[in-house]
Amino acid sequence: MSNKPESLDDFDESDQVELDRLLLANLAPIPVNSQQHENLRNGLMERVALSIAKQAGLLTVRMKDGAWQTLKFGIRVKQLWKGPEGNSVLIEFSPGASLPAHRHNWLEEGIVLRGGLQMDDLELGQGDYHATPAGSRHAPICSRQGALAYLRGTSLGHKPSVLRELLGGLLPLANAPSLTVFANKNDPWVEVVEGVFKKDLWSDNTWESRIYRMKPGARVPGHSHMLAEECMLLEGEVFLGDTLLQAGEYQLAPAGSMHGEVYSDVGATFFVRGARDY
Repeated sequence: MSNKPESLDDFDESDQVELDRLLLANLAPIPVNSQQHENLRNGLMERVALSIAKQAGLLTVRMKDGAWQTLKFGIRVKQLWKGPEGNSVLIEFSPGASLPAHRHNWLEEGIVLRGGLQMDDLELGQGDYHATPAGSRHAPICSRQGALAYLRGTSLGHKPSVLRELLGGLLPLANAPSLTVFANKNDPWVEVVEGVFKKDLWSDNTWESRIYRMKPGARVPGHSHMLAEECMLLEGEVFLGDTLLQAGEYQLAPAGSMHGEVYSDVGATFFVRGARDY
């Protein structure tokens, strides 16, 4: 009488053990001679060298990288990149912490990565974007619940510029209009390639800021950068060439650099600031 299970429903742990034994008994390592081993090793090292060469000049900042510095009680900052028109940083607020009013030296853009921020009557939550033009006065910023945000175009990290912003915040000059884009609003998304959608944020004659959303499996061909391009990953995971970025991680691609194919296995949402598309 056969002990073979009649269906998959009858397949139990003992059957799996027996199947594993039979499979392992007939598995054997594939013999590799010294020349084949050397060829495999050389091929792998060439691939590694090519990958390193392609990533040369790109600045990638992981969540664990960099040093946090205390700005004031309850607020700390981590430098990502020192740019010609303001720096890029992560800023973390403890619950109840606040920054005073100030006047911006450059266009400042921010996205809430976690928690929430309040500016007068404006409530910003996770994924919300806010841009304030150069010369405009910013109301005090506070966080009732605590927050982590990405800022670019900020004076943080350069003390003379910070002092100038604080002094400018005391002057009651007219404000240029700011821009807020809420993550939960049904703003238009434009499909740029299959499975990749773009939402425009801020732009001028040279620069453009936008948010991209990639579906799982979506791909974008490799490309070069006319101007420096900043990328902050908001959700999911994305490969920029051979570099995997996860939520909260940052990459700068300098002007003239190349990006390999951009793709995502699980889907991703990320902020990009670079050359304007025409």
